[in-house]
Amino acid sequence: IAPRIRRIVLMGGGFFEGGNVTPAAEFNIYVDPQAAHEVFTSGVPITMAPLDVTHEALTTARRIDAIRALPNRVGAVVAAWMEFFERYDEAKYGQDGGPLHDPCVIAWLLKPELFTSRDCNVRIETHSELTRGMTVIDWWAVTGLSANAQVLRHVDADGFFALLTERLSRLA
Repeated sequence: IAPRIRRIVLMGGGFFEGGNVTPAAEFNIYVDPQAAHEVFTSGVPITMAPLDVTHEALTTARRIDAIRALPNRVGAVVAAWMEFFERYDEAKYGQDGGPLHDPCVIAWLLKPELFTSRDCNVRIETHSELTRGMTVIDWWAVTGLSANAQVLRHVDADGFFALLTERLSRLA
């Protein structure tokens, strides 16, 4: 099946951010590191949106208000969801607003120019008691291993929320 897959775009892992379920591992990779290992060694092109980039796509009062002001029911519902999760995320991460993790994948698919990235070798720790599920990203190419993933690093957060708001405005 792998030869028929053009690209895998995933939200998972972390580098500078570390993890969100253990100090070393992000949830999506942690729950099945062996499967993640298989994905990253499959040879299929990968674009990876780690916590480092998703933690830049933060909800703020201004952004939530813009979504709430949309002339449809969707805006009010999405704004309420954001406010609900934002409280938890602000307390956990000590930052202004909650990150929108999975929407970063869709934003990259729709408008990749909102993101900066680097091609890196990514390996998954599958055995260590302390770092099980860790994404080991060779950001500085110190291993000499070939890159197997495009790792997103930064997002234009204002552009991201403009895209999100515009797309939500199309819904009934």
